[in-house]
Amino acid sequence: MRILWLKSDLLLPLDKGGKLRTWHLLRHLAARHDITYVAFARPDEPREHVDGMREVAASVHVIPRAGTPPKGSIAFYANAAVHVFDSLPYAVGQYRSRAYSNRVASLLAEQDFDLVVCDFLVPAIHLPRRLPCPAVIFTHNVEAEIWRRHVETRDGLMAKLLYGLQHRRMVSFEGAALARFDGVLAVSEADRRTFERLYPGATREPAHVIPTGVDTGFYSPSPSPSESRSLVFTGSMDWLPNEDAMLFFCRDVLPLIRAEEPGVRLTIVGRTPTPAVARLAADPAITVTGRVDDIRPYVKDAAVYVVPLRIGGGTRLKIFEAMAMGKAVVSTTVGAEGLPVQSGEQLLLADGSEAFASAVVGLLRDVDRRRALEQAARTLVVEAYDWSAVARELERALVRFAHAQRQPADSDVAVSFAAAGDRR
Repeated sequence: MRILWLKSDLLLPLDKGGKLRTWHLLRHLAARHDITYVAFARPDEPREHVDGMREVAASVHVIPRAGTPPKGSIAFYANAAVHVFDSLPYAVGQYRSRAYSNRVASLLAEQDFDLVVCDFLVPAIHLPRRLPCPAVIFTHNVEAEIWRRHVETRDGLMAKLLYGLQHRRMVSFEGAALARFDGVLAVSEADRRTFERLYPGATREPAHVIPTGVDTGFYSPSPSPSESRSLVFTGSMDWLPNEDAMLFFCRDVLPLIRAEEPGVRLTIVGRTPTPAVARLAADPAITVTGRVDDIRPYVKDAAVYVVPLRIGGGTRLKIFEAMAMGKAVVSTTVGAEGLPVQSGEQLLLADGSEAFASAVVGLLRDVDRRRALEQAARTLVVEAYDWSAVARELERALVRFAHAQRQPADSDVAVSFAAAGDRR
């Protein structure tokens, strides 16, 4: 097949869960299909990031775009303020680009593609109203659910109002966008059910589930030392759900753990920590690394991998990576949402600060229990969730959608807003 793959960013460096998922799937698809990849890139993007994409795509088209200001900076808030009166949700509207839309239109006019894949929700704004071939959206989250959970966890009336506004806009946009496509790919059964609940009748058929995978060769087992009192969390630390998770954990959970185990240390691993996360390192028992080339050395000796997420959607690749390394995981229900795991078998689920702290302390003290979880976790991902198996499932779904009959043109939903108010 000839596939036009649209995404908001390049995949390199592989420092986000969504990037990792797409990279591993494309790596397998590219061996059998011709992929044209379109994405934004900063004007100063290292050349190796662009050139490296040719490992997973036959053709790469880059649209210059200035990077988003760091969260918490004056420029970030100024940029967000511009979008207060935008009809689009901020997470989408900030990517509005005439140049991207024009490139997509040109490629569709010049080449015969069998399928368009819109990777995440954002590229939907750059699709023309009518397409010459079937189109699929690959949703890594239910975006509206992320914003709803932001509203639930915010303190203060103004914050709740602002996040509530973004939630309502996202519900409106996401529902319209899904209706635009011939097929929807979700990353979990939980997400599939949520789409059906939020947007009944928006799609021709239920979303097709492409499960999360993991490179079980790269993330090899590394059992923790019996005496370890080290905890670790990994993730992009400029993503609000991860920031919220660490602030909640350090404020409400870690003190309870320390009351029982005073020698506990926490390492927070991930790119671009927000100012609030960076300040956590003022505690000598907390290390905030920033971006690292390889998370494995930081996860290797940890006794417990913690996932105290209160906000989120999709599935957390971080959990499968930890499980592949043979780590005992303690997660909230939201943190492990959508993953095929059972509490007490491959990990422990605990909600609320006291329950989470109790689960962590229990694993620090009961090494036999820890070892059982470590072994069961590794076994599960090796047997069923290596990326090669997941990629075969994705390929089957894409082939089916590519050969499906297009929806009538008059049923198309216009979600291309690129021409209106373009600022790039």
